[in-house]
Parts: sequence; C-alpha cells; structure tokens
Amino acid sequence: MKKNRMAWNGSRLMVAAALTALIAAPAAARDDDEDRPGDRLEGRAGHEQAQIRRGFEINPVPLNLAGKSVGMVGLGSYLVNTGGCNDCHTNPSYLPGHDPFLGQPEQINATGFLAGGQHFGPVTVSSNITPDKHGKPAGLTRDEFIRTMRTGHNPHDPKGQILQVMPWPAFGKKLDRDLSAIYDYLSAIPSRL
Repeated sequence: MKKNRMAWNGSRLMVAAALTALIAAPAAARDDDEDRPGDRLEGRAGHEQAQIRRGFEINPVPLNLAGKSVGMVGLGSYLVNTGGCNDCHTNPSYLPGHDPFLGQPEQINATGFLAGGQHFGPVTVSSNITPDKHGKPAGLTRDEFIRTMRTGHNPHDPKGQILQVMPWPAFGKKLDRDLSAIYDYLSAIPSRL
C-alpha cells in the first residue's frame, strides 16, 4: 500500500510539473495544440486547456506519462471520466459506501478501474480496457482502437461480431483527435491484467 501511495504521489507531482509547463508554453510550441486548416475556433485552445486541467483533476489513478503527450492524456482523461466509461468497465464502479447513485459521496474503485467484468445479462461482460504488457489498451493498436470505436467490431473477436451495450455508435462520431486522446489516456493508466 505504501509503495502504491508513493507511486501515486510521484505521478501527481509529475502531472503538476507537466501541466505547469504545458500552460506556460506558447500555443505554437505545444504538440497537443496543433492547428489544422479549418480546425481553429475562437477560444478553442483555452477551452481545451480547461478540459485538460479538469481531466487531471478528476483522474482517479496514477498515470505513466513517460513518452506521452501530457495534453493528450489530460484530454483523454476528461473524455473517459466524463463519458461514463467507469460505469461499465469497472466492477464494481464505486467503493462500498461511495456510490453517488445511492446518495453517497463518490469514490471510484481505483483498484479495478476500467478492468472490465461488469455483467450485462447472461452473456455480455464488459472488457478490460487497461493496457496490456505492451502498453496497448485492451491489446489494441491505436488504429484498431479507433476502428473498433467507429465500427463496433473488435478485431480480436470473431468476424461479424459487433460490440453490444458499448455505445460505440456515439463514441464513433467523435473526432480522431478525441479518440486518440482516449487511447493515450488508456495507455497511461495502470494495467489490471
């Protein structure tokens, strides 16, 4: 437990330092704030910075940021942790006595965070979407992950099988950048294999 607390505190310090650098850096120098033709909207950079900051505030687990874009991980955390992913991919979703649906103060089950195992009917069970030993969320490459989110077919499943319960039709409408940010965040969380 003490080792986990030290890792968590170290992760928080690393995030704080990275966020300070990210916020202080001029917009043109940030790799997570690329402008593409037709992509620039008034206030977009400030809005995205707020989402990134909020993503780190609401993240419930230590993160491995080595070699990752801090901005993309923060944005991914915002999208995952405000998108209901925990409700289906963590079992149980909340610690005992901390279920907000029962009027209790919310505390996410960080130990089982996004490790799957939630049952939906007799045959459907949510997937573990934490990184595998190669750092790939659910064992998927970035391209496979984005394709799965767009089509509902996980390439590891039999041909023609479509994900049930998973709201892939809604997630599939997100921008490639958003889906990449989700992938980056999922690759930064602890593995629960």
